Amino acid sequence: MGVKMAKRLKKRSKREGLPPGTLIHVGEKRTERVRIRALFYDGLQIEEREVQNVREIHAYQRQERVMWIQVIGIHDSATIEELGNAFGLHPLVMEDILHTGQRPKMEDYGNYIFIVLKMFAFHSGLHELEEEQISVVLGSNFVISFQEREEDCFNPVRERIQIGKGKIRKMGADYLAYCLIDAVVDRYFTVLDSLGEMIETVEGELIEDPTTKTIYEIHKLKREMIFLRKSIWPLREVLGALERGDSSLFMETTGPYLRDVYDHTIRVIDMIETFRDMLSGMLDIYLSSVSNRMNAIMKVLTLIATVFMPLTFIAGIYGMNFKSMPELEWKFGYPLSLIVMAIVGVSMVVFFKRKKWLS
Repeated sequence: MGVKMAKRLKKRSKREGLPPGTLIHVGEKRTERVRIRALFYDGLQIEEREVQNVREIHAYQRQERVMWIQVIGIHDSATIEELGNAFGLHPLVMEDILHTGQRPKMEDYGNYIFIVLKMFAFHSGLHELEEEQISVVLGSNFVISFQEREEDCFNPVRERIQIGKGKIRKMGADYLAYCLIDAVVDRYFTVLDSLGEMIETVEGELIEDPTTKTIYEIHKLKREMIFLRKSIWPLREVLGALERGDSSLFMETTGPYLRDVYDHTIRVIDMIETFRDMLSGMLDIYLSSVSNRMNAIMKVLTLIATVFMPLTFIAGIYGMNFKSMPELEWKFGYPLSLIVMAIVGVSMVVFFKRKKWLS
């Protein structure tokens, strides 16, 4: 987890000192070829193909059909630049696509909208949260999505287009952009369900037998919640701006769907806040349980010491061995002193029990 957090912090400073618009990839280093999928559709037909060269897209740009260009891998800045130039994207937009440390945001450039999202995946085996930046460019009849890895949360959207399920084939590019945003937000619920199960497990350990591993897991989950909140909270502003109809590229018919995904985002944020409060409470419970356990141990040790104090006093007196002590010549002095010490010890234990100092 420490290595993961270090990566998140390091990559933010990689471009320090470079001029605006410098196209340098900032993020996880990858070597595989950037893949570009092109999907064209309308209410009657659909065409899907793997694009080998950006120049192949030019032939489809003036068509009336909705065009979805899906770019998988953003580590090749030359490919991103060529694609951005083909669609007239601003250099700062291309820079933000390559810089994976962006916060969720929406920028309206008039003839297209640029949206940045954060997608997450939870690896249950490693108990780690994996972040991925998703960039979406919405034009009048096209959507370009950029993602870092092959793992694709947009498969359900593609399947709906292929089989013509729902309204997606009858709507425009703005509805497709909504579907992509909705797919990312739906993934948040899956991630939070996994984190919720982890919290329940840690809570069980906390109640039964808390250890140093328990406090480590609590701190780890708290860091994840802070990171999730930081990455998802700005999305509310993005969806709020889209829902208000600040851009003409989103049709009025898409408004109710944007309000729906906005409500989902609010639910996600509420869940994150609830989990954060639960983890803070669990941390307090852990500290209290450790303190109570220490108090119980100290109580037992104190009572034992208190019981042995008069016994030690008696043993100390009769261990001085002065010749003038008359008790030294008693025939039953030794067993008598033991009996007296036993009576004193038992009497003190009974007294403690009556005072309910001993459970």
